[in-house]
Amino acid sequence: MKKIFLFLLFAVGLSAQKTETIELKQNIKDRNSRTKSLTLIDNRTDKEIGKVSDKKEITEVKLPTDDLNTFVQNWFADDNKTKGNNDIVLVLEELKVYDEQAPNDKFMFGKAKLKISSFIKRKDRYYFINRFDNVIVCDPKRVAHVSRYLSQNISDAVAQFVNASYTNSVVSQYIPENEISNYDSYLGKNNKSLQQELKDGVYLNFKNFSDQEPAFGYYIEKNKKGRVVRLKQKEETLSLSEVFCYVEAGKAYRFTPVGFLEMIKDDKGFYIISARTELFAETKSGGIVIGAIAGGLVGAAIGAAIESGSNKGAMNGFGFRSSTYTNVYIDSLTGSFNFQQ
Repeated sequence: MKKIFLFLLFAVGLSAQKTETIELKQNIKDRNSRTKSLTLIDNRTDKEIGKVSDKKEITEVKLPTDDLNTFVQNWFADDNKTKGNNDIVLVLEELKVYDEQAPNDKFMFGKAKLKISSFIKRKDRYYFINRFDNVIVCDPKRVAHVSRYLSQNISDAVAQFVNASYTNSVVSQYIPENEISNYDSYLGKNNKSLQQELKDGVYLNFKNFSDQEPAFGYYIEKNKKGRVVRLKQKEETLSLSEVFCYVEAGKAYRFTPVGFLEMIKDDKGFYIISARTELFAETKSGGIVIGAIAGGLVGAAIGAAIESGSNKGAMNGFGFRSSTYTNVYIDSLTGSFNFQQ
Protein backbone atom coordinates (compact mmCIF):
# COMPACT_ATOMS: atom_id res chain seq x y z
CA MET A 1 0.00 0.00 0.00
CA LYS A 2 2.88 2.33 0.88
CA LYS A 3 4.49 1.65 -2.50
CA ILE A 4 1.22 2.44 -4.30
CA PHE A 5 0.91 5.72 -2.36
CA LEU A 6 4.47 6.77 -3.25
CA PHE A 7 3.86 5.86 -6.89
CA LEU A 8 0.69 7.99 -6.93
CA LEU A 9 2.58 10.93 -5.42
CA PHE A 10 5.29 10.53 -8.05
CA ALA A 11 2.69 10.36 -10.83
CA VAL A 12 0.91 13.47 -9.54
CA GLY A 13 4.26 15.28 -9.39
CA LEU A 14 4.96 14.38 -13.00
CA SER A 15 1.53 15.46 -14.18
CA ALA A 16 1.92 18.78 -12.35
CA GLN A 17 5.25 19.58 -13.97
CA LYS A 18 5.19 23.05 -15.44
CA THR A 19 5.48 23.42 -19.21
CA GLU A 20 5.92 26.37 -21.57
CA THR A 21 5.02 26.22 -25.26
CA ILE A 22 6.86 27.93 -28.10
CA GLU A 23 3.76 29.37 -29.75
CA LEU A 24 4.99 30.30 -33.26
CA LYS A 25 2.05 32.63 -33.85
CA GLN A 26 3.76 35.68 -35.35
CA ASN A 27 2.82 36.93 -38.78
CA ILE A 28 4.84 35.28 -41.58
CA LYS A 29 3.09 36.85 -44.54
CA ASP A 30 5.21 37.09 -47.70
CA ARG A 31 4.34 40.66 -48.59
CA ASN A 32 5.60 40.23 -52.13
CA SER A 33 3.59 37.03 -52.63
CA ARG A 34 6.52 35.20 -54.21
CA THR A 35 6.30 32.08 -52.07
CA LYS A 36 4.06 29.12 -52.89
CA SER A 37 4.82 26.86 -49.95
CA LEU A 38 6.76 26.67 -46.71
CA THR A 39 7.77 23.26 -45.36
CA LEU A 40 10.10 22.06 -42.64
CA ILE A 41 12.58 19.21 -42.28
CA ASP A 42 13.28 18.38 -38.64
CA ASN A 43 16.90 17.22 -38.59
CA ARG A 44 17.39 17.46 -34.84
CA THR A 45 19.20 14.46 -33.40
CA ASP A 46 17.39 15.01 -30.08
CA LYS A 47 13.75 16.05 -30.22
CA GLU A 48 13.58 16.99 -26.52
CA ILE A 49 13.97 20.76 -26.17
CA GLY A 50 14.89 20.74 -22.50
CA LYS A 51 14.14 22.39 -19.17
CA VAL A 52 15.12 25.66 -17.46
CA SER A 53 14.84 27.06 -13.95
CA ASP A 54 11.90 29.40 -13.33
CA LYS A 55 12.69 30.84 -9.90
CA LYS A 56 12.25 27.75 -7.71
CA GLU A 57 10.45 25.71 -10.37
CA ILE A 58 11.76 23.66 -13.26
CA THR A 59 9.88 24.24 -16.51
CA GLU A 60 9.94 22.09 -19.62
CA VAL A 61 9.80 23.93 -22.93
CA LYS A 62 7.88 22.30 -25.77
CA LEU A 63 6.84 22.96 -29.36
CA PRO A 64 3.13 23.30 -30.17
CA THR A 65 3.12 19.87 -31.85
CA ASP A 66 5.30 16.91 -32.69
CA ASP A 67 4.29 17.21 -36.35
CA LEU A 68 6.25 20.36 -37.10
CA ASN A 69 6.06 20.11 -40.87
CA THR A 70 2.26 20.13 -40.91
CA PHE A 71 2.21 22.93 -38.35
CA VAL A 72 4.57 25.10 -40.44
CA GLN A 73 2.59 24.44 -43.61
CA ASN A 74 -0.65 25.49 -41.89
CA TRP A 75 1.05 28.50 -40.29
CA PHE A 76 2.17 29.68 -43.72
CA ALA A 77 -1.23 28.95 -45.34
CA ASP A 78 -3.10 30.96 -42.68
CA ASP A 79 -0.96 34.06 -43.31
CA ASN A 80 -0.58 33.74 -47.10
CA LYS A 81 -3.77 33.59 -49.14
CA THR A 82 -2.03 34.88 -52.27
CA LYS A 83 0.84 32.65 -53.31
CA GLY A 84 3.72 32.79 -55.76
CA ASN A 85 6.06 30.21 -57.32
CA ASN A 86 8.81 29.61 -54.76
CA ASP A 87 8.92 26.55 -52.54
CA ILE A 88 10.92 27.34 -49.40
CA VAL A 89 12.19 24.59 -47.11
CA LEU A 90 13.30 25.19 -43.54
CA VAL A 91 15.77 22.78 -41.95
CA LEU A 92 15.66 22.78 -38.16
CA GLU A 93 19.04 21.52 -37.00
CA GLU A 94 19.09 22.31 -33.30
CA LEU A 95 16.70 23.62 -30.64
CA LYS A 96 17.61 23.38 -26.97
CA VAL A 97 16.95 25.27 -23.74
CA TYR A 98 19.11 24.88 -20.65
CA ASP A 99 20.68 26.56 -17.62
CA GLU A 100 24.36 27.36 -18.05
CA GLN A 101 27.12 29.25 -16.36
CA ALA A 102 29.73 29.47 -19.12
CA PRO A 103 33.40 30.04 -18.15
CA ASN A 104 33.12 33.85 -18.31
CA ASP A 105 29.53 34.13 -17.04
CA LYS A 106 29.10 35.76 -13.62
CA PHE A 107 26.19 33.47 -12.69
CA MET A 108 23.74 30.95 -14.15
CA PHE A 109 21.76 32.12 -17.19
CA GLY A 110 18.82 30.57 -18.94
CA LYS A 111 19.78 29.91 -22.55
CA ALA A 112 18.31 28.69 -25.83
CA LYS A 113 20.32 27.29 -28.72
CA LEU A 114 18.65 27.67 -32.11
CA LYS A 115 20.07 26.60 -35.45
CA ILE A 116 17.80 26.79 -38.49
CA SER A 117 18.52 27.12 -42.22
CA SER A 118 16.38 27.93 -45.25
CA PHE A 119 16.50 26.82 -48.87
CA ILE A 120 14.55 27.30 -52.05
CA LYS A 121 13.63 23.96 -53.62
CA ARG A 122 13.35 23.44 -57.35
CA LYS A 123 12.59 19.85 -58.29
CA ASP A 124 15.19 17.77 -56.41
CA ARG A 125 17.66 20.63 -55.97
CA TYR A 126 18.08 22.84 -52.91
CA TYR A 127 19.58 26.32 -53.04
CA PHE A 128 20.80 27.83 -49.78
CA ILE A 129 19.18 31.07 -48.64
CA ASN A 130 20.10 31.74 -45.03
CA ARG A 131 21.01 30.43 -41.61
CA PHE A 132 20.41 31.50 -38.01
CA ASP A 133 22.81 29.84 -35.56
CA ASN A 134 22.91 31.48 -32.15
CA VAL A 135 22.46 31.14 -28.41
CA ILE A 136 19.78 33.38 -26.88
CA VAL A 137 20.49 34.44 -23.29
CA CYS A 138 18.04 35.25 -20.48
CA ASP A 139 19.06 36.99 -17.26
CA PRO A 140 16.85 35.33 -14.58
CA LYS A 141 17.16 38.44 -12.39
CA ARG A 142 15.42 40.59 -14.99
CA VAL A 143 12.37 38.49 -15.93
CA ALA A 144 9.52 36.81 -14.08
CA HIS A 145 9.67 33.57 -16.09
CA VAL A 146 12.82 32.42 -17.88
CA SER A 147 10.96 29.76 -19.86
CA ARG A 148 8.40 32.27 -21.17
CA TYR A 149 11.12 34.74 -22.11
CA LEU A 150 13.15 32.15 -24.02
CA SER A 151 10.07 30.69 -25.72
CA GLN A 152 8.99 34.13 -26.91
CA ASN A 153 12.46 34.92 -28.23
CA ILE A 154 12.70 31.58 -30.03
CA SER A 155 9.33 32.23 -31.63
CA ASP A 156 10.36 35.77 -32.63
CA ALA A 157 13.65 34.53 -34.09
CA VAL A 158 12.00 31.80 -36.18
CA ALA A 159 9.31 34.15 -37.50
CA GLN A 160 11.77 36.88 -38.41
CA PHE A 161 14.07 34.31 -40.00
CA VAL A 162 11.20 33.08 -42.18
CA ASN A 163 10.29 36.63 -43.20
CA ALA A 164 13.92 37.38 -44.09
CA SER A 165 14.12 34.18 -46.15
CA TYR A 166 11.35 35.40 -48.46
CA THR A 167 13.50 38.24 -49.77
CA ASN A 168 17.11 37.18 -49.43
CA SER A 169 19.33 36.25 -52.36
CA VAL A 170 20.09 32.62 -53.12
CA VAL A 171 23.42 30.83 -53.51
CA SER A 172 23.90 29.70 -57.09
CA GLN A 173 25.38 26.29 -56.28
CA TYR A 174 22.68 23.71 -55.68
CA ILE A 175 22.64 20.87 -53.18
CA PRO A 176 21.21 17.50 -54.28
CA GLU A 177 18.21 16.43 -52.23
CA ASN A 178 20.08 13.47 -50.75
CA GLU A 179 22.85 15.80 -49.53
CA ILE A 180 20.66 18.34 -47.74
CA SER A 181 21.85 17.15 -44.32
CA ASN A 182 25.44 17.82 -45.39
CA TYR A 183 24.83 21.23 -46.94
CA ASP A 184 27.34 22.97 -44.67
CA SER A 185 30.34 20.92 -45.76
CA TYR A 186 28.96 20.76 -49.30
CA LEU A 187 28.91 24.56 -49.66
CA GLY A 188 31.81 25.27 -47.32
CA LYS A 189 34.26 24.04 -49.93
CA ASN A 190 33.63 27.30 -51.80
CA ASN A 191 34.94 29.46 -48.92
CA LYS A 192 38.51 30.15 -50.03
CA SER A 193 39.28 32.16 -46.89
CA LEU A 194 39.22 28.91 -44.91
CA GLN A 195 41.39 26.99 -47.34
CA GLN A 196 44.29 29.26 -48.26
CA GLU A 197 46.51 32.03 -47.00
CA LEU A 198 44.61 35.29 -46.79
CA LYS A 199 45.32 38.02 -49.32
CA ASP A 200 46.10 41.44 -47.89
CA GLY A 201 43.61 44.17 -48.71
CA VAL A 202 40.19 45.63 -47.92
CA TYR A 203 37.06 43.50 -48.27
CA LEU A 204 33.80 45.39 -48.59
CA ASN A 205 31.53 42.38 -48.01
CA PHE A 206 31.61 38.79 -46.85
CA LYS A 207 31.32 37.32 -50.33
CA ASN A 208 34.49 39.10 -51.43
CA PHE A 209 36.28 37.85 -48.31
CA SER A 210 35.00 34.31 -48.90
CA ASP A 211 36.19 34.46 -52.52
CA GLN A 212 39.44 36.17 -51.46
CA GLU A 213 38.91 39.09 -53.81
CA PRO A 214 39.97 42.34 -52.07
CA ALA A 215 38.47 45.57 -53.37
CA PHE A 216 40.67 47.25 -55.97
CA GLY A 217 41.99 50.68 -55.02
CA TYR A 218 40.77 50.62 -51.40
CA TYR A 219 43.08 50.94 -48.42
CA ILE A 220 42.93 51.83 -44.73
CA GLU A 221 44.89 54.47 -42.83
CA LYS A 222 45.97 54.29 -39.18
CA ASN A 223 46.88 56.89 -36.57
CA LYS A 224 50.12 56.95 -34.59
CA LYS A 225 48.69 54.46 -32.09
CA GLY A 226 48.05 51.94 -34.86
CA ARG A 227 44.27 52.37 -34.78
CA VAL A 228 42.39 52.36 -38.08
CA VAL A 229 40.91 55.83 -38.55
CA ARG A 230 39.75 56.00 -42.15
CA LEU A 231 38.99 54.10 -45.33
CA LYS A 232 40.16 55.52 -48.64
CA GLN A 233 39.63 54.81 -52.29
CA LYS A 234 42.38 56.63 -54.12
CA GLU A 235 42.06 60.10 -52.55
CA GLU A 236 38.42 59.86 -51.47
CA THR A 237 37.69 59.21 -47.79
CA LEU A 238 34.82 56.76 -47.17
CA SER A 239 32.93 55.54 -44.12
CA LEU A 240 34.56 52.66 -42.24
CA SER A 241 31.11 51.06 -42.05
CA GLU A 242 31.55 50.11 -45.71
CA VAL A 243 34.23 47.59 -44.70
CA PHE A 244 33.49 43.98 -43.82
CA CYS A 245 37.10 43.34 -42.84
CA TYR A 246 40.64 44.02 -43.91
CA VAL A 247 43.66 41.72 -44.06
CA GLU A 248 47.13 42.86 -43.14
CA ALA A 249 50.21 40.63 -43.01
CA GLY A 250 47.95 37.64 -43.50
CA LYS A 251 45.70 38.45 -40.50
CA ALA A 252 42.04 39.46 -40.85
CA TYR A 253 40.31 42.16 -38.78
CA ARG A 254 36.49 42.36 -38.67
CA PHE A 255 34.72 45.70 -38.41
CA THR A 256 32.50 46.00 -35.30
CA PRO A 257 30.88 48.90 -33.41
CA VAL A 258 33.93 48.97 -31.10
CA GLY A 259 36.45 48.96 -33.91
CA PHE A 260 38.30 46.28 -35.84
CA LEU A 261 38.77 42.99 -33.99
CA GLU A 262 41.15 40.25 -35.07
CA MET A 263 39.55 37.22 -36.70
CA ILE A 264 41.18 34.15 -35.19
CA LYS A 265 40.95 30.82 -36.98
CA ASP A 266 40.41 27.37 -35.47
CA ASP A 267 38.93 24.09 -36.69
CA LYS A 268 35.43 25.63 -36.64
CA GLY A 269 36.34 28.67 -38.73
CA PHE A 270 37.01 32.32 -37.91
CA TYR A 271 35.94 33.97 -34.68
CA ILE A 272 36.37 37.24 -32.80
CA ILE A 273 36.39 37.69 -29.02
CA SER A 274 33.53 39.97 -28.09
CA ALA A 275 30.29 40.34 -26.12
CA ARG A 276 26.67 40.98 -26.98
CA THR A 277 26.89 44.44 -25.41
CA GLU A 278 29.46 45.30 -28.10
CA LEU A 279 27.77 43.67 -31.08
CA PHE A 280 24.03 44.00 -30.42
CA ALA A 281 22.28 47.12 -31.61
CA GLU A 282 21.02 49.35 -28.79
CA THR A 283 17.38 48.59 -29.57
CA LYS A 284 15.76 45.52 -31.04
CA SER A 285 14.15 47.07 -34.08
CA GLY A 286 12.59 43.94 -35.51
CA GLY A 287 14.57 41.95 -38.02
CA ILE A 288 17.78 39.96 -37.84
CA VAL A 289 21.03 40.69 -39.58
CA ILE A 290 21.70 37.44 -41.38
CA GLY A 291 24.90 38.45 -43.12
CA ALA A 292 26.17 38.78 -46.63
CA ILE A 293 25.27 36.03 -49.07
CA ALA A 294 27.97 33.49 -49.83
CA GLY A 295 27.30 33.00 -53.52
CA GLY A 296 25.68 34.45 -56.62
CA LEU A 297 22.02 34.53 -57.50
CA VAL A 298 20.19 31.48 -58.77
CA GLY A 299 18.16 32.01 -61.92
CA ALA A 300 15.40 34.33 -60.85
CA ALA A 301 16.26 35.43 -57.32
CA ILE A 302 13.65 35.17 -54.62
CA GLY A 303 13.73 38.90 -54.20
CA ALA A 304 15.95 41.85 -53.45
CA ALA A 305 19.15 41.04 -51.59
CA ILE A 306 19.33 41.92 -47.94
CA GLU A 307 22.52 43.82 -47.22
CA SER A 308 24.62 42.67 -44.31
CA GLY A 309 23.57 45.54 -42.09
CA SER A 310 25.59 47.92 -44.29
CA ASN A 311 28.58 46.21 -42.61
CA LYS A 312 28.07 48.40 -39.54
CA GLY A 313 29.02 45.43 -37.40
CA ALA A 314 26.00 45.69 -35.09
CA MET A 315 23.35 43.01 -35.14
CA ASN A 316 19.73 43.14 -34.03
CA GLY A 317 20.09 40.22 -31.66
CA PHE A 318 17.62 38.33 -29.53
CA GLY A 319 17.66 38.03 -25.78
CA PHE A 320 19.68 39.70 -23.04
CA ARG A 321 22.62 41.89 -24.07
CA SER A 322 25.08 39.96 -21.92
CA SER A 323 28.49 41.47 -21.19
CA THR A 324 30.11 38.01 -21.18
CA TYR A 325 33.08 37.78 -23.56
CA THR A 326 33.08 34.66 -25.71
CA ASN A 327 34.34 33.36 -29.03
CA VAL A 328 31.86 34.78 -31.55
CA TYR A 329 32.13 32.87 -34.81
CA ILE A 330 31.81 34.34 -38.28
CA ASP A 331 29.32 32.12 -40.08
CA SER A 332 31.18 30.37 -42.89
CA LEU A 333 28.19 30.66 -45.26
CA THR A 334 26.70 34.04 -44.38
CA GLY A 335 29.36 36.08 -42.59
CA SER A 336 27.02 36.83 -39.67
CA PHE A 337 27.97 36.64 -35.99
CA ASN A 338 27.24 33.31 -34.30
CA PHE A 339 27.18 33.28 -30.51
CA GLN A 340 27.72 29.80 -29.10
CA GLN A 341 27.50 30.59 -25.36
